[in-house]
Amino acid sequence: MRVRFSLFSKIMAWFFLNLLLLGAILFLIFNLNFRFSPRSPFFGGSANRIQAVTRLITREINQKTRFERDEILKRYSEAYGVEFFLFDNTGKQLGGREITLPETVYASVADFDTLSSERMAANSAVDQRDSNRLPPPGPPPSIYTKTTDPTLYWLGARIMIFNPDKTEPIRSRLLAASDSFSGNGLFFDPTPWLLIVATITVVSTIFWFPFVRSLTKNLTQMTTAAEEIADENFAVRVGEKRSDELGRLGKAINHLASRLSGYVSGQKRFLGDISHELNSPLARMQFALSILEDRVDEKNIGYVTDVKEEVELMSKLVGELLAFSKAGMKMADVKLEKLNLLSLIENVVTRETSKESAVVKIEISANLEVLAQSELLSRAVSNVVRNAVRYAGNAGEIKISAANGNHLVNLEIADNGAGVPAESLEKLFDPFYRVETDRARQTGGTGLGLAIVKTCVEACEGKVSARNLKPHGFAVNITLKS
Repeated sequence: MRVRFSLFSKIMAWFFLNLLLLGAILFLIFNLNFRFSPRSPFFGGSANRIQAVTRLITREINQKTRFERDEILKRYSEAYGVEFFLFDNTGKQLGGREITLPETVYASVADFDTLSSERMAANSAVDQRDSNRLPPPGPPPSIYTKTTDPTLYWLGARIMIFNPDKTEPIRSRLLAASDSFSGNGLFFDPTPWLLIVATITVVSTIFWFPFVRSLTKNLTQMTTAAEEIADENFAVRVGEKRSDELGRLGKAINHLASRLSGYVSGQKRFLGDISHELNSPLARMQFALSILEDRVDEKNIGYVTDVKEEVELMSKLVGELLAFSKAGMKMADVKLEKLNLLSLIENVVTRETSKESAVVKIEISANLEVLAQSELLSRAVSNVVRNAVRYAGNAGEIKISAANGNHLVNLEIADNGAGVPAESLEKLFDPFYRVETDRARQTGGTGLGLAIVKTCVEACEGKVSARNLKPHGFAVNITLKS
């Protein structure tokens, strides 16, 4: 079964998919190569935090022994949730837990750029005996990379330190490693970005929602109107105040409904007038043929009988045309009332089966009532029962049942016949449509029976449908208000 989604849900899904795509792009930017400088605006000012922590650590580890450096770096590791290490420019570890650096990190440490001569002179002039004085802060972090097995994110900053027993500064790198690309907020603080994404989402939703809602509301209204027009409800109208294509489409739908209403009403009025005018000459012809039948000799009686049957067929067609046109013209003037459904069905069944041998079973509650017009509902049920008796009366029991729920009554008339081809189900209620392609006397019918049923039921503000039963059989369902 194919799942259908509304246009509104599709547009909103596309909008959020757009946000998801933006998020994926940001993730790739931060995580794929992991080579942006922390001074980049992508990192939300993390360079300032890193330089501040670097100064603090450099101040404490300067003029300290290896053991003291290990303790200081351990303390800072616990405080910031990342692990700090200290290496010189040759790759020798000067502080922190003993580790073997990954090759990419080791290469970055060993490939230390030579400082400018001015900076070297300034650093050399520092009094290494004054532990409160530090060399000027170095450049921003120069290592920002990712390693695998295990997955770690590395950040390195250039610093200058002094050993207690040395006069020359040691060009070093302070490394920080974390299993999180944000370094628990030290490498990268996602909070500003989360706020930006949340703001974009909220603002975009507020901005898009009225537009999308207005668009889909109009489309839904037009779809419903088109379905109503297809069901011959030409009184439906849609809003046409919009100045865009939907406004033009609304005007076109309203104009179409108005034109079709006039056309169909005129057609039914014309059929009614013609049928009414044909009744009188047909009645006179039948009367004349009855007289002629009594006076013609036995040799020619067959010709008179054939003509009489043809005239009767014409009279039946004219009668059904008149009933069809009257039912359609009365739709606007019908006054609905509460009717006892069982009583109405029993009268119809008695009338339609008085000369037939069909077995009809009625399963309807004695106090069940429907909102309808007696004449129209009786005519609709009569046509359905008549068809069931004619086409499936010998195939088994005909069952008439009714169920009540949600202020609606569903009346079902089912038989055990062969049913109809599946492709004919949607056309059964069209005027002049017949499953049999011929219109001979032997098959009977004009193709207006079920069209009259639909017109009468809709005049009672109900709906009618048909379906094939399994393994065999055919059912017509009439839904009315209770």
